[in-house]
Amino acid sequence: MTLPEWRDKFYYLSKHGMPFIVAESPAGQILGYALVAPWKQKRAFRFTVENSIYLGAASTGKGLGRQLLAELIARSKAAGLKEIIAVIADQGADASIKLHRDFGFEEIGRMGKVGFKFERWLGTVLMQKSLK
Repeated sequence: MTLPEWRDKFYYLSKHGMPFIVAESPAGQILGYALVAPWKQKRAFRFTVENSIYLGAASTGKGLGRQLLAELIARSKAAGLKEIIAVIADQGADASIKLHRDFGFEEIGRMGKVGFKFERWLGTVLMQKSLK
């Protein structure tokens, strides 16, 4: 995404009271981010969000993902959100699946070949956590 697209996303999520966390090094380098966004646009789903966590390659395996997810869950609860859905690639994402399981997410389904990235089709693992 371009910088203006990121700004638009940040302002949209902030306007709706949804957490958007950026992790920076002491030197100001972006290490990763975590956010939640509406799961569906229909009003009936306003308390359910989908999370997104991204870490730069140099930031993986150091506990930063765990810190970001813990803070994202806490802020989502404080914002009055009730359910978090994680949509995780079904190939090469074992660490992400384990991380979500460690935080109480449960697998609720799988979808095959719904995304195309890195010149290959990807399926997804759907996981859900209740914040009630």
